[in-house]
Amino acid sequence: MNKVRSRVVVRRGKPLTPLRVALTAFFALDGFIFAGWVARIPDIKQQTHASAGELGLALLGVSAGAVVTMAFTGRLCRRWGSHPVTVLCGVLLSLSVALPPLTHSAVTLGAVLLVFGAAYGGINVAFNSAAVDLVAALRRPIMPTFHAAFSLGGMVGAGLGGVVAGFLSPTRHLLCLTVTGLLVTAVAGRTLLRHACPVPADRSPAEEPHPKAAPGPESESEGESDAAARRLDGRTRGAVVVLGFVALCTAYGEGAMADWGALHFQLDLGASAGVAAAGYACFALAMTVGRLTGTTLLERLGRTRTIVAGGCTAAAGMLLGCFAPSVWTALLGFAVTGLGLANLFPVAVERAGALAGPSGVATASTFGYGGMLLGPPAIGFMADWLSLRAALTSVALLAAVAAVIGFATRRSTYGQPRASAT
Repeated sequence: MNKVRSRVVVRRGKPLTPLRVALTAFFALDGFIFAGWVARIPDIKQQTHASAGELGLALLGVSAGAVVTMAFTGRLCRRWGSHPVTVLCGVLLSLSVALPPLTHSAVTLGAVLLVFGAAYGGINVAFNSAAVDLVAALRRPIMPTFHAAFSLGGMVGAGLGGVVAGFLSPTRHLLCLTVTGLLVTAVAGRTLLRHACPVPADRSPAEEPHPKAAPGPESESEGESDAAARRLDGRTRGAVVVLGFVALCTAYGEGAMADWGALHFQLDLGASAGVAAAGYACFALAMTVGRLTGTTLLERLGRTRTIVAGGCTAAAGMLLGCFAPSVWTALLGFAVTGLGLANLFPVAVERAGALAGPSGVATASTFGYGGMLLGPPAIGFMADWLSLRAALTSVALLAAVAAVIGFATRRSTYGQPRASAT
């Protein structure tokens, strides 16, 4: 019945704008809450009396919780729909962010961060799956705008966290995040729960799925289950894994820039702490701008050219940032890198979801999150063996690899999407 209602909505031309606004709010909320938590990590470390090593192990709880939950969330979305799961995870994320200040040891901190990471990973899969459905219904490549909202939310959360750190305790600050999150979830969640996940009302012959892919919605009976509609062959599974690797290459660069960018400016270029911080700010701002303009770029260039151009641009920008003779040239290189990487992850996740539904989103997200975890320690090991400049060139290498993959697999991964499940 959900599929029938969704098609009626599209055919009668009723606006899907409320759904788009609600999903945008959840993306922004996710970035806002996560950045707010990150801003208070130093205070939490002091409160728990954890050493650097103990804190590092505790922080792995976020990663472990997210990675384990992502695959499970894909199954929940197939069973119950991505909209209810998004709302549920929004509530859990909002509640769990208030837990870290209540801990007084590294062990208990790691335990509550497992819960926080599970909610974070779950909501990322759920709202990306919902966004894939909306992209398919609108037939416009608007996925980058959702990720731009995440970036903007993160920038606001980090900035606000820095401002309030001087006069609000971690407990009160993160409790404010909980209240904000629950309010946003209550308002935006009502919209999601009132609407079924939209799907395209019809498909022209040119828009039919690949012959080897599972049947689209026009070939399904109303009583056919989502599992039956999404029997994936080996070729489709392989395409999803390839898209996941593109997401990994992108997220590797994001993690590396966040953790090592400022140190590169200080050690290799002799910049002050303020200028060093501006390096990552330039990268993050450029990435946000790139995602805000991503829809226009995708409409003009298409997915394959966007992946190839983005990967090549990021590779060139990172090489400039690594070997720049001056601080200002390096800042330009970081900005160019952000512009290049901006739309690779959104496109990879959107295509994986179009090919395999929530399972595809879960796979690509897990790869991407793994890349973000892999980046910082890999850069650290390579910096010990070689130098930080040389280590950061791995970001350029993986961006170039993403461009090559995007071009080489353009027929199997960037063809017409399959219908999204409700």
